[in-house]
Amino acid sequence: MGRIAVIGAGMGAMAAAARLAVAGHRVTVYERTDTYGGGVRRFERDGFAFDTGPGLLPLPAVYRDLFVKTGKEPLEGCVELVQVDPSARHVFADGTQVSLPNASRAGVVTALDEALGAGAGQRWGDFLVRAREAWDRTRRPLLEEPLWPNWQVLAEREPYPSVPHKKLLRTRRAATVTEIGAWELRDERLAAVLESHALAYGLDPRTAPASAAVLPYLEHAFGTWYVRGGIRELARAVYERCVQRRVGFVFGAEVTGILEKDGRAAGVELADGSVAEADFVVAGVAPEALGHPAARAGGG
Repeated sequence: MGRIAVIGAGMGAMAAAARLAVAGHRVTVYERTDTYGGGVRRFERDGFAFDTGPGLLPLPAVYRDLFVKTGKEPLEGCVELVQVDPSARHVFADGTQVSLPNASRAGVVTALDEALGAGAGQRWGDFLVRAREAWDRTRRPLLEEPLWPNWQVLAEREPYPSVPHKKLLRTRRAATVTEIGAWELRDERLAAVLESHALAYGLDPRTAPASAAVLPYLEHAFGTWYVRGGIRELARAVYERCVQRRVGFVFGAEVTGILEKDGRAAGVELADGSVAEADFVVAGVAPEALGHPAARAGGG
């Protein structure tokens, strides 16, 4: 099996490292900071600890699968998951308020009808049906299967089957999250609920593609979860699983480029001038952060 260098110790990079190690590869993770987790960090002061990254876990099945595939102890044996209910409480500019139950489409429809008026729940429910279609079209190629050699075809057609809208004598379909809210939900408050999901992921709903409509569907279908002790506990569990699988970690090792030989990745270049040879390189950071042609081409 091969020697694999993983750049970065974020959640995705560690997950990849654990899976590669289970497959028999010798894996080493190079992280420029002094700890693991990427954006999932913790700030401690005066005896108090605060997560500085996400607060909730929207799709625990991804981590359940990781722990099943990389060891005997399941996810729930390493961290405690608590379902959050209600999943969200929205307060609108006009003073209207609504609390949405967790993982209950019928409950959400009822709550919206009671708070925003008859028909609001039905419009939201119809939207979720179309969002589910987008999820069904993208789930397998993006999450469950190796990326297709002709992966560019995934970008040729927007997977969200939005309702046609006549505008300026032309029939168009919603191209952004904001357009979905304006054209399909027909209520500023419902539109705000939709946009809140995009904003929670750091996306601008005015530019986020319509396929981001899967985000509220995922919450309704799979629930919103809290990791007891904070999401940092999940990062700890993933790190420990990597260590159990004999993944090596080198902290304080900033990767400045990818070593190339005969047209393929052959290792990583570090900020101190040293080189770590490898048969394959996995970039767990944005490729442009490395400023290297091989990285921009996809790492190798």
